[in-house]
Amino acid sequence: MDLNTLRFGPDGLIPGIVQSPTGEVRMVAWLSREALTLTLDTGFVTFWSRSRQALWVKGESSGNRLKLIQVRPDCDGDALLIIAEPDGPTCHRGMESCFDGEAWPTTLPWLGRLEALLAGRKAAADLQGSYTQKLFAQGVDRIGKKVIEEAGEVVIAAKNEDREEFLGEAADLLFHLDMLLLAKGASLLDAVEVLQRRHTDRTGGPA
Repeated sequence: MDLNTLRFGPDGLIPGIVQSPTGEVRMVAWLSREALTLTLDTGFVTFWSRSRQALWVKGESSGNRLKLIQVRPDCDGDALLIIAEPDGPTCHRGMESCFDGEAWPTTLPWLGRLEALLAGRKAAADLQGSYTQKLFAQGVDRIGKKVIEEAGEVVIAAKNEDREEFLGEAADLLFHLDMLLLAKGASLLDAVEVLQRRHTDRTGGPA
C-alpha cells in the first residue's frame, strides 16, 4: 500500500473501520501514518489514541489483539477498512463488538457468531454434554449422518407449501453442515472462499 495516496486529516489521522472476516463491524478508531505502518509491518492492528496522544496496539494488555488480514482504503483515500481476525472480544466492555448493546438484526455475519459458539462446543465435546457437545464427541460419521438426514428433510419440505417448515429444515441443515465443517477443522468461510475462487476463475475477476 502506498501511504502517499492516503488523505490523512489536518491532525495527521485517518479513521479505520475494523471488520471481521465474517463481515461483522468490530470497532472504529484512528490511525496515524506511524500506526498504519506498524499495522502493516507487524500484522497486528495499531491505532493512535487521541486521548493519550500515543500509539496503542489493540489488545496489547488484554490479549484480545486484531490479526491483520487486509487494509483497504476507500475511493477517496480518506478512510480505511481494516479486515482483521479478532483474538477474543474487541470492545473494552468485554463485548465482541463496540456496536453490541441491542439485538443484532438478521444478517449473514451473524453466522460468524453462531460458528464461534459451535467452535466452543467442539472444544468442550462431551458424550454427557449438550446436544452439540455430544455430536462433536461422536465424531464426523455421526455428524455426517445428521447432515444427510437434514438434507433429505429439506428436499421433502421443499415439495410442500409450508414456507416456515421449509426454512426450518434449511436452517437445521446449515447448522449441522457448519458442525461438520468445524469437525473437519474447516469453517463456513473456507467454503465461501472456494465459491469465490471458482467465480473469479470463471469470470476473470471479482463480481
